[in-house]
Parts: sequence; structure tokens; C-alpha cells
Amino acid sequence: MDKLSLLKARNEEILAAGSEIRKKLAEIIDGDSFVESDSYSFSRNEFYGEDVPGEGVVTGFATVNDFPCYVVCLNSQILGGGLTDAGCKKIVKCLDKALNAKAPVLYLLSSKGVVAGDGVSPLEGVSEVLSAMDELKGEVPQFAVCIGDVFGQASLFVAAADYTYFTKDTCVAYGSPVVIAAKSGKYADKAAIGGTASAKGNDLAYFEVSELSEVATSMANILDILPDYGGTELETMDDANRACPALNDKADAASLIKAVFDENYFVELGAYFAKEVVTGIGRIGGYSAGAVVFDGKDGVELNNANIKKLQDFYWYCDVNNLPVVTFVNTLGLENSLSLAATPVLKEVSDLISLLKTDVPRINVIYGKAVGLGYTLFGSKTFNVDYAYAFANAKIALFDSNVGAEMELVAKGGDYEEIKKRYEDDEMDAVNAARKGYVDDVIEPQYVRQYVISALMTLV
Repeated sequence: MDKLSLLKARNEEILAAGSEIRKKLAEIIDGDSFVESDSYSFSRNEFYGEDVPGEGVVTGFATVNDFPCYVVCLNSQILGGGLTDAGCKKIVKCLDKALNAKAPVLYLLSSKGVVAGDGVSPLEGVSEVLSAMDELKGEVPQFAVCIGDVFGQASLFVAAADYTYFTKDTCVAYGSPVVIAAKSGKYADKAAIGGTASAKGNDLAYFEVSELSEVATSMANILDILPDYGGTELETMDDANRACPALNDKADAASLIKAVFDENYFVELGAYFAKEVVTGIGRIGGYSAGAVVFDGKDGVELNNANIKKLQDFYWYCDVNNLPVVTFVNTLGLENSLSLAATPVLKEVSDLISLLKTDVPRINVIYGKAVGLGYTLFGSKTFNVDYAYAFANAKIALFDSNVGAEMELVAKGGDYEEIKKRYEDDEMDAVNAARKGYVDDVIEPQYVRQYVISALMTLV
């Protein structure tokens, strides 16, 4: 057989071995944009004479909605998508190229973890991949799409990515059901261990998709907002002076996002985890920005889960050079025995370090800023450039219930009457403005105009 015929035969063998993973990849990328790299770097040391032809890892380059990106696929057709030393080196090589090009990385993951029988070498390989992924954090966006089961050390690839997509039957867990059942002696339900519902609860699943084509749309929406890919400022057809009269009567996360952000330019991140704190990115008057909205009728109480979400998001905005607008409605730490038994105070201390970011920060107190809630998110001390308060916002040392009870004990009187007076007088946002703690007390319906004006001076 001549060299060209041999090459053709080998290529056909490789394509056949990776046919399923390529079909799934084709649902996300643009047309025939995929260019494979290192196709002859196989999962085992030798290719010829093996029972299993092909590769456990497919890498290359493609475009997604015209955004260039690098691609890493774990091919479950070969060795169950198992990780080998050769496969890991192939991944690292692709990630190094992505870092040099400042191009996003798309992972398609379906793997049973490290391949047994190759000694410690695959473990060394996984450590190199995780190190390379960590090097990319804050440098290029990493999108992980879980298209099947992802077990063992491969599950760490999901956790290391910036954006994660789960399909209906996905299961991501360090210990597979078989391993957990063997150790515990009890049946282990795959969905309970690491199914999509479980992953939503532990902050591993950012998005759930029913079709892989949805990933392409989501990726494009995110990249279009990030300054390094979509630009810091874009022209917008949305009126910068648009008012939202409904905010004068009621404000919550949904209405604030709709009122402030440009139409069709907001992507919520981490929607399934700590839902009382809404985080996301978008454009405001054409400017890229991140948003934190404390979404609770009577003010959000802080706990370990939402503090972790806040830590991650403020860090994310910092490394992506995104100004942060924080819509404040929080009472501070939850008072409970269960929370007191956790290292929550250390978590708050770590959060403070992340609040002191170098990117522009704007605070809008739209509900309550009480106690520690004000200290962390109402005060301008932690590198906040502008602080606004709605005219009906409440800012105080104590919530009205506590304030009224303290006065009732000290002076006596009617509880409801004292409570109302405390809310009207002691919690009035004007008091904070008089002392210079708040830059302006504003009519809620005009909040978009104030935020855009602030961004114009900061970006």
C-alpha cells in the first residue's frame, strides 16, 4: 500500500472511532469549521496492532457563531473516554495554544475517569491538565459541556471550567455509582449522586440545555458581553434615558434587571444556586457590566452558600474587567445555630478581600441595607465609586423589628407605632446621604439613567 492510500486508511479508521463525538461537536460549532490537531496522538502508546483503533481525546480548533475557540473532546467510544498519559498531554498542548491565542476553550466531556493499567502516568497527566486549566482561569473563558457521565478525576475538569452545561441525562461525580455502592454496600442512584438536579444544588451546573445547539447561542451571548471579545462598549438601540415607572411601586431582581440592562443583553450566571442572590452579566447603555441583585422581599440574609456565590462572582468580574453594579437588599448574616457552627466569619473575611476589586463598582440600595448588610454592600469603603439609594430604601443599624423592640424595652409605648416611626425616621436613606455615605437619593424609575451616567465616568 502506498503512503497516500495508507494515510487515507488510517484517517478513515480514526474518523470512524470518533464519529459520535464529532456529531455532537457539529451541533455546537459553525458548519465545517473544525480543524483537528494531533490526530495521531493516541490514547495508548502504540497505534498499530491494537484491538481498539482511534483516540480517547479529540482536540482542535473551530468557530462558534464566528468566535474562534479551541476544542477538547473526551471520546467515550474509546476506553470509555478514559484519561491516559498520552491523552492528557494532548489536552495540555491544546490548552497552551488557547492561552497563547487568548481564545476560549470548549470542552465536550464524557468519561469514566483515569484508565487503569497504565500505572501512575495518567495521574501525572491529569495533574498537568488541571494545572493548565488553572493557568487559563481569568485569561480565557472555558466552557464545559457534559454530554454523558463524567466520573472520577475527569469530574474536576467540569469544576475547573468557567461555564458548565448539563444535558438531561448527565451525571457528574467524583465517585461513580459503582464505586460508591461498592464502598457503602448500598445501591447508589446515579441521578442523586451527580445528576443535573443534584449539580444545580451544589453550584456545578450553570446551565441546563435540551439541545446542544443551545450551547452555541449561550456561548455567543456570553462572549459578546465580555470586554476582551465583544468590546467594552457597543452601540445600543435601547434608550439610555428609558424610565421604568413600575419601580416606584415595587422592585425585585427581575424588574431591576429589565429596567437597567439593555434589552436582550443580560445572561444570568449560577441561576440554580443560592437563588436569593442573582448574579449575571450584560450591557447597560452599551457598556459591559456585571450585576449582583439581592432578591428578597424583606431583605436577604447571608449564609455560606450565597457568600460563596458572591466570592466567585466578584472574582469573576475582576478578572474579566467587568464593572459591578450591586443592587442591595440585605440584612447581614443569618442568625442561626447551624450557621454559627460553620467557618462563616472567615468566609465573610475572604469576601471583603474580593469586594476590594480594582474594577469600577456602583452600589444601588433599593431595599434594606441593615447591619452587616450595609457594612459589606452599602458602604463605599470597599472601593465603591458611586452609591445611590432609592427614596424608599431603608438604611440602619437594626431592622425595624429589632429597633422597635429595643425602644419598647427602654421607653415603653405601642410596638406598631414605634416600629413605623423607626422605619420612617431612623431608616430613611436621606440620613445616610446627609452624612455623605450615599451620593444621591434617587427616584427608582430613573435608576438606569444614574447607572449609565456613572459608567460613562468610570469606563
